[in-house]
Amino acid sequence: MRLPCTVKALHPPSSRRASSALAGMFVPACSSIDSQSLQLLQDFVSRTTRLFAISGAGLSTESGIPDYRSEGVGLYARTDRRPMQHAEFVRSAKSRQRYWARNFLGWPQFSSHQPNVAHKALRHWEERGKLHWLVTQNVDALHSKAGQKRLTELHGCAHRVVCLNCGSISAREELQKRFVEQNPGWRARAGAVAPDGDVFLEDEQALHFRVPSCEFCGGILKPEVTFFGDTVNKATVQFVHKKLAEADAVLVIGTSLQVYSGYRFLLAASDRKMPIAIVNIGPTRADHLAELKVRGRCGEVLSVIQPF
Repeated sequence: MRLPCTVKALHPPSSRRASSALAGMFVPACSSIDSQSLQLLQDFVSRTTRLFAISGAGLSTESGIPDYRSEGVGLYARTDRRPMQHAEFVRSAKSRQRYWARNFLGWPQFSSHQPNVAHKALRHWEERGKLHWLVTQNVDALHSKAGQKRLTELHGCAHRVVCLNCGSISAREELQKRFVEQNPGWRARAGAVAPDGDVFLEDEQALHFRVPSCEFCGGILKPEVTFFGDTVNKATVQFVHKKLAEADAVLVIGTSLQVYSGYRFLLAASDRKMPIAIVNIGPTRADHLAELKVRGRCGEVLSVIQPF
């Protein structure tokens, strides 16, 4: 089981203002929510006593963090760029250099993003005893920033760094300081922000960027997140299945569930004949498994649903 991020970093007002300005920019178009759907969701939540929830990037787009798949505004719709692959990161020093240069530039903005009303609603549900467990596919630490305790970060957290040799875990904010120390004269012009904390950057701009090694063993440092092409830790998957078995209903929030690592829990819930509801603007891989689908922004929906 991965522990949730503890986030204490402070950032200049300019980073916080940029984060606020981006809020909503990456949310796809959505029609107004009909009152009948909201009432059905309220009834669904009221019936459950041990709710299991799984959240995705659609929750964080409302905090100004782009996602990959949203129609018209996701990374795949805006560019032909694709995310870092695990195998490429491990085998190629040049790819790691390019990745960390982009991540270094994007970190002040990415780490300054704040929880939105949907994150805060879920924390409130937990405090009221309605939410038994929350699994997030996001790596942005916004649930932790909101104060969520009963939480599994399925794909890790970008606010942590792991050494691929000795396994030591350190804070991403500390690595940022080491980047600054080792690259005092390095300058680059950053492009648009990407989903996982980095920015667009021309390859040649990263040529002279220096990447620190592990302070303990000299090994390769990697964000403590599950890159594309990698698999989620088996113990984490088993732990989440245990929490699912303890629950009596499932709520999907802001995810298309296109990645199997999250979708598998919906399959397991369906096998258990558990009631499933979905809140998402677009279609999801689990729509056929749900008894209720509410199309709308996560914040607009969750903020009006009461945990009683």
